[in-house]
Amino acid sequence: MDKFYSPNGKSFNYEQLLKEVILFVKKDPEKHYKIIIGTDSANHGTTDFVSAIVVYRVGHGGRFFWRRITTKNKIVNLRNRIYKEVMMSLKLASEVLFNLSKNKDLKFDFEVHVDIGSQGETRTMLQEIIGMVRGSGFEVKTKPESYGASKVADRYT
Repeated sequence: MDKFYSPNGKSFNYEQLLKEVILFVKKDPEKHYKIIIGTDSANHGTTDFVSAIVVYRVGHGGRFFWRRITTKNKIVNLRNRIYKEVMMSLKLASEVLFNLSKNKDLKFDFEVHVDIGSQGETRTMLQEIIGMVRGSGFEVKTKPESYGASKVADRYT
């Protein structure tokens, strides 16, 4: 598993990241939490994919972590790039949810945020991407509500 980073640049391996998430939730267990996975990408000669894990203490701030994966070749086809973003988010979401669910006293909602919406070039893909995420068993958010992808992950692309 790749390294994850906090906004201040501290790096975490996957196990350390899970511990940080668990500690954050357990610090104030009476609050309502959302754990959000989102991925965004950008072309820079290659294609950089940034996935974010957001732990939101609803109404009381949160934490986030991110990782970057760079392809060898630039993915110019928008449809292919969006599908890769979503597949990366689904894979990470499955791993994170599986591991956090082992801790039975953690209470949280779980969402996958995708960087598509009803405006712009991605609107033609909206229903199939929503179906793909829901079909994988996850709640999905699209623009403008998909801040995990369109704001947090986007910041590091």
